[in-house]
Amino acid sequence: MPEGAEMDYILQQNLLTNDELLTLLREVFIPVGFTRFRLTGGEPLLRPGVVNLVEEISAFPETQDLAMTTNAFLLANMAQPLYDAGLRRINISLDSLDPDTFNQIIGNRGRDRWQQVWDGIQAAYRVGFDPLKLNVVVIPGVNDQEVLDLAALTIDRHWHVRFIEFMPIGNGQLFDDCGWIASVDLRQQIRDRWGLTESHVRGNGPADVFQIPGAKGTLGFISQMSECFCDRCNRMRFSADGWLRPCLLNETGQIDLKTPLRQGVSFEELRERVEYRLRIKPDINFKQREAGTTDGYSRTMSQIGG
Repeated sequence: MPEGAEMDYILQQNLLTNDELLTLLREVFIPVGFTRFRLTGGEPLLRPGVVNLVEEISAFPETQDLAMTTNAFLLANMAQPLYDAGLRRINISLDSLDPDTFNQIIGNRGRDRWQQVWDGIQAAYRVGFDPLKLNVVVIPGVNDQEVLDLAALTIDRHWHVRFIEFMPIGNGQLFDDCGWIASVDLRQQIRDRWGLTESHVRGNGPADVFQIPGAKGTLGFISQMSECFCDRCNRMRFSADGWLRPCLLNETGQIDLKTPLRQGVSFEELRERVEYRLRIKPDINFKQREAGTTDGYSRTMSQIGG
C-alpha cells in the first residue's frame, strides 16, 4: 500500500455488512448468472467474519467455484479454518524470495513480513489448497533478477506461479521509473534455462499457462500491458463498499449498489442495473482500457478492494 493518507481513506469507508453482501449475491448476482466468486482486496483476511463469509458463499447451491487472493500475512493460522469452511483455491502475493527486496516492495514500515508470508504459503500447502497460486508482479530493477528462482518453485511442488505485468492503476508515481517487463521476455528467460511448453492445465482467468518440462506446477503469464486480453475477460469487481465495476482498469460504467439496497430498491431493479453493465462490459473493455492510468482515476489499486 502506498505511504501517506491511504489509511484515512479506509477508515472513512462505509462498507457493506456481510449480510448485505450475501443478500446481493443471493438475490442479484446469482440470479443474473454469477457462479464463480473470488474474495480479494485490499486484504480479505482483515475482514471480520471472513471465515463465516466463505462458508456462506460456498453453501449456495449455485456456487461453482470460490477462491481468494491474499497477502498471506494472517494466513498461517487461518488456512485450516478457511479450508474447512469450503475455500479450495487460493492466490498468494509473493513478489520476491529475498526478505529485503520483499519489504522494499510492500513498504513494510519497519516490520519484516516475508517470513509471515512464507509461513502462510507453507500452511496453505499442508492444508491441501489446490491449486495454490503465487502471484508475482515483476518490476525492472527491483525483483526482475529473481524470475528464474521464482519459476523454479514450480519444479518440485504443485505450486503455480503467475507472473503479472505491473499495472500503474491510479498510481502513476509508484515505481514510475521502472515500468514493466513484457511476458514474452520472461518466458524467453525461462525457456533458455529449462525449456518451456504450453500446459494442458488451464486457469479460470486471463493467464496464458506454460510448464517447465517435468515440473509438478505451472507458470502463468498475465499480460494486461503487452498483450491485451480484454476479449477474454470474464471478470467484474464488486468493491467492499458496494460499487460494481465492469472493468478493473477503469471506472467507466461503475454503479453503487449499496445505497439503493439500503433505500429499499427492489431486487428486480437491481438485477436490471447489473444486467445492463454485463451487456456494456465488452465495449468498456476495449474503448476505455487506458483510462485507469490517467490522473483522473479516483481510486488506487489498494482502494478498490472487492
